[in-house]
Amino acid sequence: MYTPAQLARRNASPWTWVQAVLAPVQFLAFVVSFALVLRFLLTGQGYAIATISVLIKIALLWAITITGMIWEKEIFGHYFLAREFFWEDVGNAVAMLTHNLYFLARALHWSDQAVMGLMLLAYCTYLVNCAQFVRRGIVAGRQRRQAAGAEATNA
Repeated sequence: MYTPAQLARRNASPWTWVQAVLAPVQFLAFVVSFALVLRFLLTGQGYAIATISVLIKIALLWAITITGMIWEKEIFGHYFLAREFFWEDVGNAVAMLTHNLYFLARALHWSDQAVMGLMLLAYCTYLVNCAQFVRRGIVAGRQRRQAAGAEATNA
């Protein structure tokens, strides 16, 4: 998944830690926002808090995307769509697009229910993208352990 040089840059990068902090924070915001959006759609109550949670989720997605682009440049030499990170970036682009359709829907005066329905769709794209990153993290962890084992054997 990573060349030895990429793995070394990944392990040494402060942006790896930024991503490691932002990812669970964003996931927690997703869980809370998903519940609040669903509550509004099912009961008609809590629109204001659901909207605040959506805006927080979108802000966190932007934060993890921007810092992720810096990380990707440091590790792979490209800010976006590096060959090694292509599908994760495509998934992220889809999630960014669907999340930011919120603003277009608001500008077009969609109903509150339609906007929140759109956010459920956006959150589904986030889950698919999240799964890609979890998979990559598991593979990278295995790769780090194998590299550490090989170093220990050679020492």
